[in-house]
Amino acid sequence: MIDLVEVFEEGEAARWGMTGSPTVLLNGTDPFPIPGAPPSVSCRLYRDAGGRTDGAPSVQALREAFSGVRRPQAAEEQDCCETDPLDPIGRAGRGRRAPAERGLRLVQHAILRHFATTGRAPEATLLEPVAAEAGRTAGEVLAELDREDFLTLATSGRIAAAYPFSAVETRHQVQLANEVRVWSMCAIDALGISAMLGQDVTVSSSDPIDGQPVTVSFVNGAARWEPAGAVVFVGRRESEGPAAAVCCDALSFFSGLTPAEQWKSANPEVRGEIVSQARAIEIGHQTFGPLLEED
Repeated sequence: MIDLVEVFEEGEAARWGMTGSPTVLLNGTDPFPIPGAPPSVSCRLYRDAGGRTDGAPSVQALREAFSGVRRPQAAEEQDCCETDPLDPIGRAGRGRRAPAERGLRLVQHAILRHFATTGRAPEATLLEPVAAEAGRTAGEVLAELDREDFLTLATSGRIAAAYPFSAVETRHQVQLANEVRVWSMCAIDALGISAMLGQDVTVSSSDPIDGQPVTVSFVNGAARWEPAGAVVFVGRRESEGPAAAVCCDALSFFSGLTPAEQWKSANPEVRGEIVSQARAIEIGHQTFGPLLEED
């Protein structure tokens, strides 16, 4: 017997044991648990055996779950997954789309749209009417968004970043279709902006080893890379904290495989891998594409 249950609030998610949408329960138990994940109705990402992420469990994973013969992971695989480089990006499978409760998503959307139309972070005063719709102050909502790593606040309380955008200059600049230029937090963030806004963009970055420019132009959904052999390194530092501190400087464009391997060798404290252009775009689109979707 299969029951489909629609969950709208975090309190309901807690009662059902839901840690993101969609959550599958077999006899009341999540066969794909995320250790330490809190109740949530935000988008959830599932990772297959090859490390690829998707918005739902694979058919094979579901078959194994229903048959009760999910393959036990080897110790080395478990060690890997505990510090998966993608975890800080996708909030350990919970996604970067803020929950609708307590005005979180309303304020997140307002911030992202302000970045997209002005290239700058909004002041808290501009967000007060939006937060008031949920009966809260902008400061309260911003503080919660910061705690949950949907954005980061400077010590002054101003918005320093709201993934995928940065309020300060970075190595990754993105020109939007409206000619506005924005800074992104990292390579993956930059590659997700086109899908998030549903528009053509041009990403301009540089190789941290040789300084060679790397450009990715999205036209009608297709990406053109210059140089053609450019790759992306996806990694994280072995520490705890928000993505801005743990992995943003370890998510970079490289002009080719050789400089990427040189950077990886020179930074042994960073755990990660070199990924193809297609894989980097896939991660960016899956992570940031849903952020401005309306329920």
